[in-house]
Amino acid sequence: MSYSYQNSTSAEAYRPARRDYYADSSHVQSGLLNALPPLLRQWGARLQTRWISPILHGTESSQDSRQLSAWPWRILRHIFTITNGLAILWFFTLWWGERTVFQDSVDKCVWENWEKWPRDATPHHVAFIADPQLVDPHTYPGRPWPLSTLTVKFTDQYLRRSFSSIQRSLGPDSVLFLGDLFDGGREWATAQSLSPEKRYQKYKDSFWKKEYHRFVKIFSEQWNEGDSHSGNPRGRRMIASLPGNHDLGFGTGVQLPVRDRFQAYFGKSNRVDIIGNHTFVSVDTVSLSAMDQPDPETGSSGSGDGHPPNERIWKEAEDFLNNMNVHRGKAETEELRTMRNQSEGHLFHHKVVDMSQPTLHRGFQSEVVGFPAVLLTHVPLYRKPATPCGPLRERYPPSSGGLEEDERNALSISAGYQYQNVLTQTISKDLVTKAGPNLIHVYSGDDHDYCEVTHREFSGSPKEITVKSLSWAMGVRQPGFLLTSLWNPVDPATGKPSHQMSAGATLQNHLCILPDQISIFIRYGLLFGITLAILLARAFILVLCFPSADPSTPILPLSEFRPSLHVHTGKIPSSSTSSSTFPSPGGLASRIANAPPRYSQAYSDTNLDDVDNAKWKARVPAPRGIRGEFIDSVKYVATIVFAWYFFLIWRW
Repeated sequence: MSYSYQNSTSAEAYRPARRDYYADSSHVQSGLLNALPPLLRQWGARLQTRWISPILHGTESSQDSRQLSAWPWRILRHIFTITNGLAILWFFTLWWGERTVFQDSVDKCVWENWEKWPRDATPHHVAFIADPQLVDPHTYPGRPWPLSTLTVKFTDQYLRRSFSSIQRSLGPDSVLFLGDLFDGGREWATAQSLSPEKRYQKYKDSFWKKEYHRFVKIFSEQWNEGDSHSGNPRGRRMIASLPGNHDLGFGTGVQLPVRDRFQAYFGKSNRVDIIGNHTFVSVDTVSLSAMDQPDPETGSSGSGDGHPPNERIWKEAEDFLNNMNVHRGKAETEELRTMRNQSEGHLFHHKVVDMSQPTLHRGFQSEVVGFPAVLLTHVPLYRKPATPCGPLRERYPPSSGGLEEDERNALSISAGYQYQNVLTQTISKDLVTKAGPNLIHVYSGDDHDYCEVTHREFSGSPKEITVKSLSWAMGVRQPGFLLTSLWNPVDPATGKPSHQMSAGATLQNHLCILPDQISIFIRYGLLFGITLAILLARAFILVLCFPSADPSTPILPLSEFRPSLHVHTGKIPSSSTSSSTFPSPGGLASRIANAPPRYSQAYSDTNLDDVDNAKWKARVPAPRGIRGEFIDSVKYVATIVFAWYFFLIWRW
């Protein structure tokens, strides 16, 4: 059977219904315009009338052409969304906080930007690193997990990135550490010693070795990244043998087994190095400070009893100072011979001699050439109380310029358990006097902040710079390091300067500031709050102002809702009439009489009418609501953000 319809408009009613997606997009546009303030709504209406509608509508009016023109709008609508915009914002913010800030801060310190040498000068570049103090159980003893673990993770990452940036962008010829490599190094036990504090006695020597490997991973493994910047034919050097009070203790608190372990891994603490034609004198002042402290066991101060107290602690450093001319002469003479490409020059008699007789045929006499001397000490030299540290100090900048005393801007002259902010007058005078007559500069650490003073009480008025800590966990918001450029051209034959330069003019210093890590975390937190607020507002607007049906919902119903029917399962009554008595057509026996009823007789006619008249309803999924929309959008943005963040951490 077939049916035919006339070609009329009434036939449109029998065509399958299709959803007009262009009308949906127009509805969304109208809803967005209505949600805007009056001025923006008027401007948006003009924009839609003049530009958007002609582009989407075109000149054709057919439904197919309208759907075709709506495709670009639908694609753009799925790309340029609020969630994608937030993900992109997080992408650039994390790149800035994990990469750009480090690179920009170090790039500001490139040597050419601040050096002021003659054009033909070939300076030796030095970077001073102070107080990295690797975070350990001694740093924040009461901090719970996982905050303690995260603190270690992020401080190590900051130190590694900072040192790596220094090597990649600056590539100094020499890197000198000014002590306090560890925070609790003095507390970790050795085979012959334990920590004075009972709570740290459970940490054995194996723990100190793990901390040493942390130091190697953070600093030593990044060292070769700067080889391409250095043109020194004798190679580059990194010296980390100067101890701090957190490495050994202070004064009478120094334990000899702890000091021996430190020197076994990092080298001699008292040493002379020739760097850039300057004589660098490193002195273990934390051990030397035991000289003017009373013996903790006897209380003796050493006056009148003929036995100096604590001699076993300070004797090594004092003997080094007493023989400074020998150490300096040997180092400076060997440096000049290296400049002349000469060997050691030791010749021996080729004969059997008695052990008491000298075997050296000819030796070169070591003498102090007179290179400018630079003193390295972990603890700063003594100065008068309230001596200002200058405008570059982060904590408490100077109240005004030209002040001779500024209590807030100065180093505190104080002491406590295993620390002392400055050396005593006796130790300071002993250091400066024995370091050499041409001492031009002193570098120190310990304070964690920058301080610059001139010691006019000493001959030559040497300047001292206390270098900032490299770690952001040491009480300063902006860590830093110090760059020093050395240029002292000398005659290899005599060791005398080949250019006339005044005292102290052979070196230049520049303070470099590193990123404020706490400020970076604060910006992350603010952006996190803004992200949640925007996503919550988006969820409210979408659910309340622009409710939309599920695109997968069909226009026509695909199922009918019927009440459940009670199937009769009673016993079938037997028929009294035989099927053979009434034959069915075609010779087949009729089984209608034996067939059970499909439904129970209790099912009334009224119920059957209700079933037949039941309405057809489409099964529409329940809407997600504001909470569901908000959670889904947060998950979407968080997945992208955390994947990008962990990638940045993993790669550097």
